[in-house]
Amino acid sequence: MFMILRSGWRILTLFMLILSLLTALVLSSVRHTLAAPGLVQLSSDPYTNSRNEHQTEVSPASSSHGSTIVSAFQVGHGSKNGGSSNIGWAHSSDSGITWIHGFLPHTTKLVKGIYDRVENPSVAYDVKHNTWMITNSAFISNNSIAILVSLSTNGGTAWSDPLTIYTNSAEDLDKAWAICDNTATSLYYGHCYVEWHDERLANQVQMSTSTNGGVTWGPPLSTADNYAGFNGHPLVQPNGTVIVPINKPIPSPKQSTTIMAFISTDGGNSWSSTVTVASVHAHILNGNLRSLHIFSAGIDRSGKVYLVWEDCRFETGCTTNDLVMTTSSDGVTWSAPTRIPIDPVGSGVDHFMPGFAVDRSISGGPDHLALVYYYLPVANCEITTCQLDVGYVSSLDGGTTWTTSTKLAGPMTVTWLCSTSWGYMVGDYISASFSGGKAFPFFPVATAPTTDSYGNTTLHEAINTVSGGL
Repeated sequence: MFMILRSGWRILTLFMLILSLLTALVLSSVRHTLAAPGLVQLSSDPYTNSRNEHQTEVSPASSSHGSTIVSAFQVGHGSKNGGSSNIGWAHSSDSGITWIHGFLPHTTKLVKGIYDRVENPSVAYDVKHNTWMITNSAFISNNSIAILVSLSTNGGTAWSDPLTIYTNSAEDLDKAWAICDNTATSLYYGHCYVEWHDERLANQVQMSTSTNGGVTWGPPLSTADNYAGFNGHPLVQPNGTVIVPINKPIPSPKQSTTIMAFISTDGGNSWSSTVTVASVHAHILNGNLRSLHIFSAGIDRSGKVYLVWEDCRFETGCTTNDLVMTTSSDGVTWSAPTRIPIDPVGSGVDHFMPGFAVDRSISGGPDHLALVYYYLPVANCEITTCQLDVGYVSSLDGGTTWTTSTKLAGPMTVTWLCSTSWGYMVGDYISASFSGGKAFPFFPVATAPTTDSYGNTTLHEAINTVSGGL
């Protein structure tokens, strides 16, 4: 009798184990998302000039220090010739509880400046000089002829007239990005660095350094191998070493590119030759959506660098993009790309345009990571059927494990977005920053356009974040 009962118990146990495995297998093939948190619209496009699309805000950058968060973004996107009517900003001094916003003074002719258009903002903070910076590229006619910086010494709520980092009317300057050395023990504490590329010089990379809070900048310097690239993202280690990951140029939205990197160990007086970080294999988005397959980067307090980008290497036939990650402690040697498991392989979900952040308040423990991104729940779609969403995942152990995804916004129809020669866009990048232990993602959200009685259509695409952070 005992033997029969024990045998029956073993059969029941085996049955329950098989049932559990089958259930896990089924659930793993289903997309799980947590409920969307409340959003905060940070700004609205006030401009009405006819050459640009309104109401539109795209390409948000951000940075934080202590309880202060600053984001900057393009306002009034120019569909005919790129650029925008101005650069907007949003500011919180209480770790995202309340927000104020405004627009940079005297940039374009619309606000009594000298330039026709501005684009591609980045945000940096210089602790030594207590100065916030917003950099951007500025156009006259069809040429981006200047790299500008606007400064704030009152915590990020009042901004100076733009200062010129570099200008040349015979060149075409693009994708400026800035960072500052904020480690008091670094030999180069208070140095700030900005990278851009010159399209008239075959996309040659240029670096410039400021040692006085962005008031003046040194001459542009190239890498030791005169590298040509775009989307350089400087990052500074605690010892003062500057690591600059950068993409190879992409002449049009295509599948393959390469991420490279170079460094400076002398405060920006010279820059090394480039090394290869990783190849990029990306699925071309359906729905005529624009993505340049560029990475997002972050660095922890120890100096460990993280890069995240969209990539299809783990998907059979490259039919969708995952988000993948690599890390480095010196900018020279990089780990093999690993897949961030937002959805199962073969799910048919297309993930792209990551905005990544590391919580730099964490010291001596596993890194806290935040990742916001866009996705198409059904990659195989067309302009009339593609539905665009915004997602978010995080990690409390440096990327070893990740949370279930949270849907932040959507669905959006692609025709609600700005139009460009390379497709509909939410921008070329989005961003995230930590403050008070919470992550604050910044991303455009679009609603359906409206048409007035004269047949004029107005878009509604604005920068949002999450109420209270994540």
